[in-house]
Amino acid sequence: MNKDLHKELTYITNVINKHPKNYQVWHHRRVIVERLQDPGRELDFTASILQDDAKNYHAWQHRQWVIREFDLWDNELGYVEKLLRDDLRNNSAWNQRYFVVNHTTGFTDDVIEREISVLLDRQLQNYPSVLAFCQQLYEDRYRSPYLMAYMIDTYEEMLEQESDDRAATLKKAEQLCNALADEYDQIRGEYWNYVARSLTSRYGSQTNTVEQEVS
Repeated sequence: MNKDLHKELTYITNVINKHPKNYQVWHHRRVIVERLQDPGRELDFTASILQDDAKNYHAWQHRQWVIREFDLWDNELGYVEKLLRDDLRNNSAWNQRYFVVNHTTGFTDDVIEREISVLLDRQLQNYPSVLAFCQQLYEDRYRSPYLMAYMIDTYEEMLEQESDDRAATLKKAEQLCNALADEYDQIRGEYWNYVARSLTSRYGSQTNTVEQEVS
């Protein structure tokens, strides 16, 4: 029986290589792997598909299922690191990084500090994918002062570079400052109030001018 399933897996590998975005063949592969209880080929196979198309949704879904089902977490962050070295704008790789950390260590304050340190070391503040990664953490109720401070710094850089929708960017920065001052970093509350006032003073008038010009 297993011999036939291995032959079927080889066959479905060839089909997916020709039709990598076909949901049915990926589902069939999952059924075969589940019956075999053998994930030995799957990480290398999905990596080969993602090498050609880094955004292939079905490949990522299959990879995540295999990792969860067979507890293959150990080397996944290393794989994600490689993808990000190749392309820091790879949204799918950032999503996978979130997926791995969230299902292993979790986003403790120490882990968030480590993640932000990685971003700072690489000077990645201006990459939209990185900001999206941080916003996802924040929206999932992770309220680390370290994370929030990093986001404020990023929004400030966006304001300095005259990014689109400056009013919304300024508002987000002000809200984070207020949250830090009132709840999450009260010891440095006066500092965060000062940062909020400074941002409003420096960019609030510019934002109002842009809004008046548009209207």
